[in-house]
Amino acid sequence: MFTIGDFARHGRVSVRMLRHYDATGLLRPAHVDPATGYRYYTAAQLARLNRVIALKDLGFTLQQVRDIVEEKVTTEELRGMLRLRRAELETAMVAAGARLVQVETRLRAIESEGHMPMNDVVIKSVPAMRVAELTATAASFEPADIGPVIGPLYDELFQRLDAAGITPTGPGVASYEDSPEGEGRIRVHAAVQVSAPLQEGAVRILDLPPLDQAATLVHRGSMDAVLPTAQALARWIDGNGYRSAGYPREINLECPENRDNWVTELQAPVTRA
Repeated sequence: MFTIGDFARHGRVSVRMLRHYDATGLLRPAHVDPATGYRYYTAAQLARLNRVIALKDLGFTLQQVRDIVEEKVTTEELRGMLRLRRAELETAMVAAGARLVQVETRLRAIESEGHMPMNDVVIKSVPAMRVAELTATAASFEPADIGPVIGPLYDELFQRLDAAGITPTGPGVASYEDSPEGEGRIRVHAAVQVSAPLQEGAVRILDLPPLDQAATLVHRGSMDAVLPTAQALARWIDGNGYRSAGYPREINLECPENRDNWVTELQAPVTRA
C-alpha cells in the first residue's frame, strides 16, 4: 500500500485533492489506520483515480462523476466521451490545449491498465552524478503544472552554460521534491551532467546524490504522455514488495527535435516493504 503522499505522486495529483475526493466519497482510501487516521491506497485504485480525473476534465460535476464511475462506464464509452470533449476543446481558446493533452494522457493510462509490460522494470543502484542545475517551483506535480516550468528552466540552463563555456557531458536529469512553501507545491530541478568544479552562481554545479535502490523503467515518447509509464512503474513497485522513497528522477537518454521520439528513463527510489 501507499501513503497518501506516495499515492498522490504516482497519480500526479495533489494530496489536497485526494482528501477532497475522500470527503466526497469519490475515492476512499483502501485503509485508514484507526490509531493515527493515516490514509493508505493501493496501486489498483489508480484506475478509479484516472477515471475521476478524466471525467472531471470533461467538465462533469463531482456528483455526475460519482454517478458515472459507480455505474462502471466501460473504457470504450469513456473514450467516446473524451473524443466529444476533444472536439469542443479544439474549437476553444488556445489555452485549453494544455488540458486536452492531460485528458489524452489519462485516457492512455486507462487504456493501458493491465497491458503495459512491467517485466522491463529493473532494480538497480544509481551512482552520484555531477550536474549543473536551475530550480523553480510548480503549483503541483500534475503534468499541466510541471511542463510550463521545466521547459523554460532547461532553455535558460543551456543558455547560461553556453555563456559560461561549460559543455554538458551527459544526459539531462529532472528531479522533484516537496516545496517548503507547502500547499502541494513542487520544487523542480532541471539539471544536466557536466564535468566542472562545484560552484554556486549563475549556474549551480553540485553532486546529485546516489540512489541505493531505484526501480527503473524506460518511457518512449513525449513527457506530456508519461503518465501510463509512470503508473505502470507504480504498480510494479506495489506488486513486488517495495515502497516508494521519493519522487522519480527523469533521465533524458535521447531528446531529438520530435518530442514523440524522446527516450527517458524513470528512476523511482525505493526501499523494501
